[in-house]
Amino acid sequence: MNLYRKMYRTKIFILLLLLLFFILFSITLGDVKIPFTDTVKIILNKFGFLSSKIDMGGIKKSNIFIVLNIRLPRILLACLVGSMLSLVGTSYQAIFKNPMADPFVMGVSSGAAFGATIGILLHFNKGIIGFGLTSILAFGGALLTTFIVYNLARVGSKISTTSILLAGIVMSSLLSSGISLMMIFNHDELAKIISWTLGSFNGANWTQIVVILIPAVVGTLFLTTFARELNAIVMGEEQAQNLGVNVERTKKVILITASFLAACAVSVSGIIGFVGLIVPHLFRLILGSDHRILLPVSVVGGAIFLVICDTLARTILNGIEIPVGIITSICGGPFFLYLLKRNGRKKLI
Repeated sequence: MNLYRKMYRTKIFILLLLLLFFILFSITLGDVKIPFTDTVKIILNKFGFLSSKIDMGGIKKSNIFIVLNIRLPRILLACLVGSMLSLVGTSYQAIFKNPMADPFVMGVSSGAAFGATIGILLHFNKGIIGFGLTSILAFGGALLTTFIVYNLARVGSKISTTSILLAGIVMSSLLSSGISLMMIFNHDELAKIISWTLGSFNGANWTQIVVILIPAVVGTLFLTTFARELNAIVMGEEQAQNLGVNVERTKKVILITASFLAACAVSVSGIIGFVGLIVPHLFRLILGSDHRILLPVSVVGGAIFLVICDTLARTILNGIEIPVGIITSICGGPFFLYLLKRNGRKKLI
């Protein structure tokens, strides 16, 4: 057991070091190139780590502003969103016992897009606690859709995962049709709607990070406590009950918590696909299906993946930013096809 814990902690520590490196390296990239050493000095000085011993001479004020007010909040928000999407994807794949389950399986993405579309068409540009009203409507739309899907799939006190999948597909189709109809009659706002649905961290700020950080941390810690239950459910609900797991209660709690985290993520970033689908499969392939390892590792891995994709989105073309959802699809699509080919008829869960 001690050896197991040591190996587990070592893997997490290595991933955290990789995440830290990618965060710092990503900050240096952009239209304005900032030296790596200057980036480290700016961050250490700002957050009080050995600030009295750091020589800030020679560092441009414009570079300090870019690091602290533009790039760092954007990258940290990408970390949080990537972590939440990956965690939700890992949890859903276990609950549904379905390798195709992703964070938007309950219609979260369509509900958020519907709410955001209404906000864009009504020109809701004002903000509340760092969030535009469009983001707030997106969050509300995601939660409302999740609530409807959940209640449609509930039979008495039980939840049918098959019914949830079907209800999620139907709700997504209905809402997508509504979005398409609104787009047909509002050509002037077409670009804004499409841009939102493809995902971006362009408007990231520190207030958003502070607000999102609370549910992200609490939700992550809470879901990781269900690792043992998820391990049992993957083997079969009947066997899980024999092991003392309250399957129905566990499903309800995880579905509600995970859907809330997905709604939080999509409200600040738009719809970013493949993160919650690819990252859990990658680490399941490398480290196995034990959720005691898979859940926390997926959290860090999701952050790394989305930081890399967002960096590519804003730097791959000079002066032109590509929606990050396009980059995640380009990276994730071929990889997932490779997984399908590699595994053949074997289970991915």
